[in-house]
Amino acid sequence: MTVRRDFQEPARCRPDLVIGREEPFGAAREQLDRGGSVLLHGPAGIGKSTVLRALAAEYGATARTVLRCSATESESHLPFLALADLLGLVVDEVSGALPATQRTALESALTGRGESTLQSDGLALRLAVLSALRALAAAGPVLVVADDLQWLDPASAELLGFAARRLGDTPVQLLCAMRSEGQEYDRQLRSAPPDTLALRLGPLSRAQVSALLDHRGYTGLPRSTVRDIHRTSGGNPLFALELGRALAENPTPPRPGEPLPVPTSLRALVLSRLEMLSDEARHTLLVASAGARPTLALLHAAGRDHAEAETARAAELGLLTTESEGPAVRFAHPLISAALYAEAPAHQRRAAHAALSEAASDPIERARHLALATPGTDPEVAARLAEAAALARDRGAPSMAASLGLLAARHTPADAEPAADERRLQAAEDAITAGEVDLARDIAREVLSRATVPADRVRAWMVVIEAAGQALGEVDAVFPQALADAGDDPRLLALVHYQLAWRGLVVEGDFAEGREEAAHAAALAARAGDRRTELLALAFQAQAETLMGHPDAPATIRRALEEPQDPQVACHHNGAGSTRLRWLLMSDQLPEARSTVTRLLNEVRRRGMVESEVHFLRMLAETELRSGHCGRALDLARESMRLARDTGIGEVASAVLTSLAEASGGDVDRALALAREAAEHAEDDGDQIYMSRALAALGYVQLVAGDAPGTVRSLRRVRELEHGLGVTDPARGRWHGDLAEALVRIGELAEAQDVVDVTREQALRLGRESVLAVLDRAEALVRAARGDREGAVGRLTSVQDRLAKLGYGLEEARTAFVLAGLRGTGRPGRTSYDEAARLFRRCRALPWLRQVEAVAALPEPPPPVPAPTPVPAAAALEGLASMERQVASLVMEGATNREIAARLFISVKTVEATLTRVYRKLGIRSRVDIVRLAAGRRTG
Repeated sequence: MTVRRDFQEPARCRPDLVIGREEPFGAAREQLDRGGSVLLHGPAGIGKSTVLRALAAEYGATARTVLRCSATESESHLPFLALADLLGLVVDEVSGALPATQRTALESALTGRGESTLQSDGLALRLAVLSALRALAAAGPVLVVADDLQWLDPASAELLGFAARRLGDTPVQLLCAMRSEGQEYDRQLRSAPPDTLALRLGPLSRAQVSALLDHRGYTGLPRSTVRDIHRTSGGNPLFALELGRALAENPTPPRPGEPLPVPTSLRALVLSRLEMLSDEARHTLLVASAGARPTLALLHAAGRDHAEAETARAAELGLLTTESEGPAVRFAHPLISAALYAEAPAHQRRAAHAALSEAASDPIERARHLALATPGTDPEVAARLAEAAALARDRGAPSMAASLGLLAARHTPADAEPAADERRLQAAEDAITAGEVDLARDIAREVLSRATVPADRVRAWMVVIEAAGQALGEVDAVFPQALADAGDDPRLLALVHYQLAWRGLVVEGDFAEGREEAAHAAALAARAGDRRTELLALAFQAQAETLMGHPDAPATIRRALEEPQDPQVACHHNGAGSTRLRWLLMSDQLPEARSTVTRLLNEVRRRGMVESEVHFLRMLAETELRSGHCGRALDLARESMRLARDTGIGEVASAVLTSLAEASGGDVDRALALAREAAEHAEDDGDQIYMSRALAALGYVQLVAGDAPGTVRSLRRVRELEHGLGVTDPARGRWHGDLAEALVRIGELAEAQDVVDVTREQALRLGRESVLAVLDRAEALVRAARGDREGAVGRLTSVQDRLAKLGYGLEEARTAFVLAGLRGTGRPGRTSYDEAARLFRRCRALPWLRQVEAVAALPEPPPPVPAPTPVPAAAALEGLASMERQVASLVMEGATNREIAARLFISVKTVEATLTRVYRKLGIRSRVDIVRLAAGRRTG
């Protein structure tokens, strides 16, 4: 595939911004930092030149000399042209260092004067290039930057390769890029040093394509359109940008079922070889491009009698793939299919769809092709499309159902029943299910612009509210309009009050208000016979009561699970199944929670319910995290995060859970970034529910990172938020033990004990066994800090056993870690952390394991300095705070700052700050003076 020069990325592109190339960019930087060379390769338009320019800008600044060349196909027959680009401007600088024969040969090759050739002056020229590079390198590092290496003229390629293979330790690095459709870059590697790192650039992900389009100014595109751009471009950044530009310049977006408009520039780029096919073969390929899953059998059924020979010829020309992957006819790149379809006249497209509407065996495909073959309205076609949409919905393909529903609306006559707007609203609801919230919102607003029927208007308002997700504050003005349109119809009012329940929770931050609205919605829906809305409202009520610690929660869950059930609500992320799952998790029933969430996840995947899939991936990750399967939890959380970002659904919630999983089993720095990102987004959305959850995650991550003061700040705020929300069940966020532990670390023992006492009362009332065990661990730390180490050790031994029986593997390991530290405090001999390390290793809790290994690697402290009369020291320490006394006591025993930090589970910085306060209060200057106090001597 040839890329014309006008398709090269413009020079105005910022070279320092390389979107979606962090991994190869980082690998290239490491190679260049080591003094090595790099070869970037990949297909046309994949972004090699962008990465090359960014690397050249960074490393060119540190090189004394930068030599550049950029070859072109049209000039590749000119000998020594690339060599002239590289050395033409520096030949005068190095010519004096060359022997006469080499200088003459090189000047002749660079200037074109004389008859220098590789045949006549081969050795002299080869040695001249090598000598020139060495002479330049003698004055400082040299960077050779060569783009489009595949078009290098053979003579320059031979000379550059000869020199590169002989440079050895000479400070000359090559940074090159070349086009390769597969892995065929071996020939170009001969022009680079032996240790060159070859990096292939692959396609961008959907999220990366979205970021690229935003950066280039193509903002505001619906996610469904970005998805189509990603699919059509195959993740190729050049193709994606051209498609984005075409959409930006085209005021009329493609109609449902139609592919994206492909600009003339890209059509010429990918269809240049189409002229080598016969008219009949081109028509066969057009029919294949119109089909969803074309096969040779389908092409025969559509009247293409010579499909085998015609597709074989297309494969020879590189238009179709030559891989034998069953009967399917596959285009070499998705853009070829899109460009071929866009290039065809409208009547030829309709003819292709008409043929496929008779040939296709699947009723959904037949209906789609019939619609695209039929101009104007047609009630029979509309009815067939509506039936096909219902079939797609049942098959778990809501995105296809939405597309077919819009086609049905387009073919519905003005006076038909059901009306076109009713079909549009069904398509919008299908789009919500598929996670295409932008498309759903656009459809709803179009209906609202003309609809007068109250039921249609309220239904459209519900789509607008659903599409807002957690950002309900942004659609606050919708609720009064929806209530006005609902009038006194109990069915319509039930829909509005159900959404008002969510508003009360998310915007007002009031569980009690949300519960009341949900109960009212359930009653209205029951009166109207709307079982679906009644079930959703009961599930919401049950969830609110569960989190509030309300005594009616179990009864409401039972009501929500009563028959008859709506199959889609039963597995919906806001349905009773999800509420029961949350109750199982909060009640420590981890095995049943795992089997329940696995079943729900499989069902929503079967139905194509994207938002519910994101939700249940998070819930499964949370279940695995509580069970101590940190590696599995991290994989699931990251999958949820990817899907959330691709669809724009549940991003804050997924960031919160991924932050917890990263802190437990992955990268703590990434965990901090995700928690802070989630807190910022929740604050921007005015979402108090997820604001508290994000801060709870942040507090835990800070605890893992050794930032006890930060943990206290974050979790104190969570305490305030949950008090305002009316959340009383400590199993909701499980942050209370972390807050108490962090308070102990900073010496606030009274507040830590208060947190334990208040939380224990609620946990006892609700029977939250795992919460009680974690609270007992925190209380043991309080006891140890107050001097009762033996009592603390006994309590911790019991806690570890209880957590193991409940199946909380990570909490069990954390308890073993604390226990090992307390057993060693103040005792001679080495403390064994083997049990804690084994348990963390079993959990794959890498950040925690690193903490254990760091503590275990500390040198054994020397025996404590004998204190003949400890009374003076005790008297001197009476005025210190609890944490200050602990630190001073350990200094008296001879412990280093690192050892003190490990024993008290605080950071070294906290130890240093505490010692500074101790010096000031005792009127001393150093830790030596503390030791003197311990020995009963006066300080000088």
